[in-house]
Amino acid sequence: MPTSHTTYLSLGSNIPDRAANLRRAVEQIAVSVGTVTMQSPIYETQSWGYSDEDYLNQTIKVETSLTPFQLLKTINAIESALGRVRSGKGYEARTIDIDILFYDNKILDTPQLTIPHPKIALRRFVLQPTADIAPDFVHPRIGKTIRQLLEECEDTGQCTMHNSKINKSKFENYLQ
Repeated sequence: MPTSHTTYLSLGSNIPDRAANLRRAVEQIAVSVGTVTMQSPIYETQSWGYSDEDYLNQTIKVETSLTPFQLLKTINAIESALGRVRSGKGYEARTIDIDILFYDNKILDTPQLTIPHPKIALRRFVLQPTADIAPDFVHPRIGKTIRQLLEECEDTGQCTMHNSKINKSKFENYLQ
């Protein structure tokens, strides 16, 4: 039986239909990556100055048998299948963006992949949804919980719960 690993993935979309893009990404992750065990509420957040379209962001928890590099390759393929185009010009609008936040408590630094994601502590739009499903998870490099990192975060960007059906039904079920 393959070993199971816990990974947290951050999802974001700012090209319409943003909510459908997130839903399709979660569906593809469930098929190609592993079992999606938790989904945060969806948040609406401002883009970082390169687009007029706000983002919808979400964090999901996944149990997977993939290695970190297999996971990266698989989520890149999902992004491409869902219409993500990488121009190499840095931050830009996208149908879907999937980032590996954590993989168990692993610390990995390679040219292709850094785990934990190096900018977690700087981004409220990542910390807020992650805190909703894993507030006591300890960042393996920084040594603080997600809740502590959120409380200390200096990012002042708006991060507002999006009015969507998934927020009420699925999130409340996870909290019970």
